[in-house]
Amino acid sequence: MVNVLPGLVQVISMGYLSKHGNVLQDLVPKSDGVEFTVQDDGFGEKGKQASGDEGGVPAIATLQITLELVSWKTVSDITKDRKVIKKILKEGEGYERPNEGAVVQVKLIGKLQDGTIFTKKGYEGTEVFEFKTDEEQVIDGLDRAVVTMKKGVVPPNSTVIYDIAPEYAFGSTESRQELAVVPPNSTVTYDIELVSFVKEKESWDMNTQEKIEAAGKKKEEGNSLFKAAKYIEYDSSFGDEEKKQAKTLKVSCNLNNAACKLKLKDYKQVEKLCTKVCVGYCVS
Repeated sequence: MVNVLPGLVQVISMGYLSKHGNVLQDLVPKSDGVEFTVQDDGFGEKGKQASGDEGGVPAIATLQITLELVSWKTVSDITKDRKVIKKILKEGEGYERPNEGAVVQVKLIGKLQDGTIFTKKGYEGTEVFEFKTDEEQVIDGLDRAVVTMKKGVVPPNSTVIYDIAPEYAFGSTESRQELAVVPPNSTVTYDIELVSFVKEKESWDMNTQEKIEAAGKKKEEGNSLFKAAKYIEYDSSFGDEEKKQAKTLKVSCNLNNAACKLKLKDYKQVEKLCTKVCVGYCVS
């Protein structure tokens, strides 16, 4: 048998109770105890392996499930690959959200999986954290997370929590933060309050002169970023750890450059830059 787990916290659609968990979720009213029979196909042809104190489930098994829904949270898969998961304890105010290029101010607490806090901003007299979205000023997962938020969600009693996998966090390298070191390949959790934001003006809201000025500004930013790549192009004097960091930056620069060339329909350059990225990985 599968053990009863009081206080189980689980995203039901991810298949803990059975592959039909998302159906069960729709049928259970809050605080009612409901018993289900799942005929012949609870965990499919593979069954479920025993784990810890929990027994295994044979293939093509009929399950008896007693379920009481105590509470629920809205959970969203931000990146559609389950690598940035958003859990809403209390929805924010209104309908407005930051857009790409918005200047945002947030209070945040960053934690490792064991609960170690590696960053805390906006609390205990510290200033709120300000950054511009879509400018690579923060980790990719945090950038993607903030543009899905509404203003006025306040930790710790009501908050939006984000679980961010290493691919969208600090990657395979160690990162020294102000309160602790984030080890390589760490999944991290952020509790975030969106304090305020100023949206970037959308192109359709600009007059002709504003569009010209905005285009000129982006051109200058692009030139500056393009020139930045020269500092890491030749890394023969770098140590092993520095080479890893430089490689990550090179990949990002080359892919960004390829995206620009694709917009310009310069397909030969796109192929050249993407090949450069692929060869870099093969060589390493």
